Amino acid sequence: MSANWLFYTPCSKLNHHLYRRRRNHHLIFSPDILFSVTGKQMVTTSSSSSSSNPNNNKGAFTTIKERVTFEKEIKKSKFIAIAGHIPDERSAQSFLSEVKDPRATHNCWAYKVGEQYRSNDDGEPSGTAGKPIHSAIASSGLDRVMVVVIRYFGGIKLGTGGLVRAYGGVAAECLRNAPTCLIKSKVPMGLEVPFDLLGVLYHQLQSFQAEDIKQDYDTGKDGVTMVTFKVDFDRVQGLEEAIKANCSRDIVFYKR
Repeated sequence: MSANWLFYTPCSKLNHHLYRRRRNHHLIFSPDILFSVTGKQMVTTSSSSSSSNPNNNKGAFTTIKERVTFEKEIKKSKFIAIAGHIPDERSAQSFLSEVKDPRATHNCWAYKVGEQYRSNDDGEPSGTAGKPIHSAIASSGLDRVMVVVIRYFGGIKLGTGGLVRAYGGVAAECLRNAPTCLIKSKVPMGLEVPFDLLGVLYHQLQSFQAEDIKQDYDTGKDGVTMVTFKVDFDRVQGLEEAIKANCSRDIVFYKR
């Protein structure tokens, strides 16, 4: 069993229930935590965060609403920056495959997903392409974003400083032109509730616009069901207070 999964409950039946749900790759609850189930030179960097799960970034973030392109010619070299939203690190390779041009001299890129980031110089001198692109992303304040800058060499060398300014500049301009949107993180929650309180609970869940509401009657307790759902991070406290105020008995919430 992975050390990343925590189990604690005073009820052995519930503990057995949770263990079985883990094996089936469903959600697991603990009292405080809910878990869900080319040969060219490359420069790659990543954060020191212990987890690559973007869902560990709580709160809200701003990202790109749709893919956007910016093109500029610098000393006869054509630079094309393409920026887009990526939900996670695994999506980065798919995005790169879709937008890169094998005929181009270089396809340099960088992305940021939460605290995770990577960059690639794709044959340009080390640190002159991928890092400036990443710096442009970081300065924009956007998250879950990838920028690919395609260069068609025009015969004039730009030098180290020129490359940094070119790649960073077109990436920054591309991001400035991108339409953005605010996305609120969803907090997975759950609670065990007696059957007679389901009506009260569902009324509050609807009032706070909870999503992905599911029930599981296999709790090992008579007359009790487990209800799981997701709610915007900034509505968690209000929802908890509303449920407690409208229920006639103590309710224990399970959440990440």
